[in-house]
Formats: sequence, C-alpha cells, structure tokens
Amino acid sequence: MADLAQILQYEGDNTTFIWKHPRENFNTLSQLIVHESQEAVLFLNGQALDLFGPGRHTLRTQNIPLLCKALNWPTGGETPFHCEVYFINKAVQMAIKWGTDSRVQYLEPTYRFPLEIGACGEMALCAVDSRRLLVSLVGTERDLSQAALVHKFRALMMTKVKSGLGRALQEQKFSIFEVDSHLDELSAALRELLAPAFEEYGVGLEQFFVTAVARPDGDAAYEKFKELHIRQYADVAEAQLRQQVGIIDQQTQAQRMVIEAQALAQKRMQEGYTYQQERGFDVAEKAMENQAVGQFTNLGVGMGIMTGVGGTLGGAVSGAVSGAMNAVPAGAPAPQAGVSCPACGAAGSATAAFCSSCGAPLRTAKCPQCGFVFTGPGSFCPGCGAKREEQA
Repeated sequence: MADLAQILQYEGDNTTFIWKHPRENFNTLSQLIVHESQEAVLFLNGQALDLFGPGRHTLRTQNIPLLCKALNWPTGGETPFHCEVYFINKAVQMAIKWGTDSRVQYLEPTYRFPLEIGACGEMALCAVDSRRLLVSLVGTERDLSQAALVHKFRALMMTKVKSGLGRALQEQKFSIFEVDSHLDELSAALRELLAPAFEEYGVGLEQFFVTAVARPDGDAAYEKFKELHIRQYADVAEAQLRQQVGIIDQQTQAQRMVIEAQALAQKRMQEGYTYQQERGFDVAEKAMENQAVGQFTNLGVGMGIMTGVGGTLGGAVSGAVSGAMNAVPAGAPAPQAGVSCPACGAAGSATAAFCSSCGAPLRTAKCPQCGFVFTGPGSFCPGCGAKREEQA
C-alpha cells in the first residue's frame, strides 16, 4: 500500500551547500523537517514556490493518494503534479582553500623593479540567498558540493585576485620583503574586492585570508635586491650599535675620571694641601731639573715661575730658598747696597764680609737711639749725634 504521506528531511553532509531530496511527486500532507541551520524550497510544477525555515511543515501538492490512479490515467500513470524539495545548508563552511594558478606580475613599489609572485590561502563561504543560489547556480542538478561551488567561482576568483593582489601591494606601499607582516591588510583588501561578485549569486564571502605570498626565490634580480635590502638594514643596525658602544665608552671614561678626581681630592685633604700647592711643587721640581739650574740666572727664573704659579705655597717655598741664598749672620743688621770699605774706600757688596780689594773686614753697626745704619768709621751717629758703640 502506498504511503499516504511521506517525511522529507535532509540526508546530506556538512560540505554540501544544496541537496535535493531523492523523493519526488510526494503526496499532499507530506511532512517536511528543516533543521536550524537549513532552509528548504518547494518546487511545484517547475516553479520555486515556498521557502521554509527551521521546523516541521505540512506540504500540499495536489497529489491525493486514493485518486492518484484515476487522475494519472490520462498521463500513463504519471502524476501531472510534479513536486520536489531542495535543502539549502546555511552553515558557514570554513577552511576552503584557494590559490593563484599562475604568477602575478607587478612593479615593486619600494625599489621599483618588476616581480612575479603568487599567493594562496583560505576562505569561508555560506549561502545567504537560498532562492538566488538555487536558481542561478544549481538549476536542475541534484546537489551543489563545496568543491563544485569553488570550481564555478574559480575563473572569477583568479581574475580578481590577480589584478587585486598587484594593485593592493602597490597601493599599500610596503616592500615585497615586508609583505608577511601585512597579510591582514592584504586579505581585507582582496575580500572587499571579491565579496560583491559572490553576493550576486547568493553566496556570502564571510572570510578571506592570504596565508602566503610566493616570492621568486632563485631569480637573479630578486636575489640582488634582497641582498641590498638586507645590507641596508644591517648597516644601519651596525652603525647604531657602534654609536651606542661609543656612548657607553665615553660615559665609562667620564665616570672613571670622576672617581679618580674624587680619590685624589680625598688624598690631598688627608695630607693637608690643595691643588694649587701641588702644582707649585710640580713647577719647582721642573725648574730644579733644568740642566742650567746651578746658574743664578736660571735659578731666579725658576723661582719666579714657581712664585707666580705656585700661589701661597709657591711663594712660601720661593721665599725660603731666597732667604737661604741671602742669609746674614745672626744679630747683624740687614746690609744695604753700596757699602764702602772703611780701609780703602772701595765699593763692595752689601752682603760681603770682607773687602774684595784690600781684604779688610766690612763691619757695619746700627745706632741704638735712632736706628741709623753705619756704613763707615766714626765715634758719633750722623743721624742723632749719639755716641757710637763699637761692635766686636
């Protein structure tokens, strides 16, 4: 006995976009089961009538079981009320691979030399307009698989990807050697270019990824520019590294000088002298090392330099040395220039003890009353008239 009503539900897999149920010309009141991620289209007498969403639906097909034989007798037992159901899978199908079938020629924007490249990746597709997809792509076929859909769009994709890939690389203004860090931008540009073409057929391009760009490795021109590119950044990095090392060396040297200066200042403080005094010692030492230091003229020059440069300590040292050179006996009054010998009257040095002409002793005395210095013989002071006391 023929079934009074049939149950129609999806029996395909997840890689199928459209699947036609094998049972046709089913009776009226048949039950249609549509899953959450699906839609179904009822064709009646060659026309796409109703679009059914998720749930259970009762179909009316004009095929009445008890009257089928009588109604179908004029047509040789076949019903004139033809009906069929197509299921459309609305789930997003991901990881659909794509790739260019030949090299893309374009002018590299950074170095301005021609290149041939290829690209590949993955995409995600889904049915967004079931009726349009069914009518425009499936027609009378029994199903539309993922591979069949990609094959139908292959020529369209290759044309747009090849032209869009070169244009996107030139517009983005990044080098072929930097393309891996810009795959997101490249993918977005190509998806924007391809999406309208898919939507015309009721297919949504949900995602589009460029996962790799094939470069012309081994090509002489490409390898030459690759070497220049690497050398450019290597030279810059090396120069920056040398500059940083130089700065570190200078900072280290400056720090060393500060530490040495602090240590030397601490040493002077502990030993009780200043930097100016230390320089006075250095100048005096250099003057004494002069090969003509035994001559009074050079000694005087050395003492003058020491006195001017040495500051306080230099003056003290210079005074001590000068005092030693011009010393007089203890208790004797300071000699004066132009002393005459009391015996022969010859002029003599104020610092001499004996006359250089006759050998007589040069004796000088000082008045105890007014301080007048006697330079010759006499009994009374020429300054105040006090009686002169002879000195031994």
